[in-house]
Amino acid sequence: MSFKPRIESDEIKILRSLNLRMKLASKEKQRYHNLVKGYEGEVMFDALTEKLQCPSYILNDLLLETNNGKCQLDSTVIFQEKINLFEVKNYEGDFYFEGNRFYALPKKEYKNPLLQLQRSESLLRQLLEALGYRIPIESYVVFINPQFTCYQAPLNAPIIYPNQLNRFMSKLNMLSSNLTNRHMKLAEKLASLHLIELPYNRLPPYKYDQLRKGLLCKICYSFLLYVKGCKVICKKCGCEELVDSAVLRGVQEIKLLFPDLKITTILVQEWCSVVDSKKTIRRILKQNYSVEGKKEFSFISLHDQGLF
Repeated sequence: MSFKPRIESDEIKILRSLNLRMKLASKEKQRYHNLVKGYEGEVMFDALTEKLQCPSYILNDLLLETNNGKCQLDSTVIFQEKINLFEVKNYEGDFYFEGNRFYALPKKEYKNPLLQLQRSESLLRQLLEALGYRIPIESYVVFINPQFTCYQAPLNAPIIYPNQLNRFMSKLNMLSSNLTNRHMKLAEKLASLHLIELPYNRLPPYKYDQLRKGLLCKICYSFLLYVKGCKVICKKCGCEELVDSAVLRGVQEIKLLFPDLKITTILVQEWCSVVDSKKTIRRILKQNYSVEGKKEFSFISLHDQGLF
């Protein structure tokens, strides 16, 4: 069972918004595309682990700290007798190993995923021992993309290639696993130790005035929206969304981009420009958030709605 679900990171959400609302430098644009591609690969792997029939606890996307070291664990699966740790890579194209280095052809160097895996396993083992658990860890690098090819991989390296995934998952399903309350407590403890890092120090500089205003379609992220009755409709993909839901998404986007910015009726009306009724904006804000102040210059104390 999925004990800790995977959610899209705030960094991806912010970079997506910035990519649509301003001109990103090529470095930031590439980072955004890499983050999205990595997330998509992890979601593809989640679709396989979620089908496991063997009793297990699945924890996705854990960021843990032990002995002054942090490790990002893409997928951690707790069975009765072991923990499986997976480093998921959504690389596409031809790659090769050369000593302790890892390259894409012709010769673009990437971080060696086997070294990343080794470090993550070591830190996780130290953390488990500190928590009083001595349980074997089996770690694997998973290359999830079917368009991936690898040459010169080290002999007996803990790698699962795309054409091996179904067989590997079948083997996991054959495990005898009887989970106890101790396994549950371990899963709960690891989930509770997950660190939430704010991404703002990794973002390019930006200001409110330089960003393009307007609601984005929740499906295709187009600005081509119009209001018809109580719905916002996308001219590009045809997606329909209730005006209230669309405005609330817009507010969450503002708060994600500018966490210290005071929210007012006028500000939200400017941001959600397709909804031009100040009365409608004020009603939505009053119904969903507490009001501080008066009229269109009211400050709204926001609570996370999980809409953006």
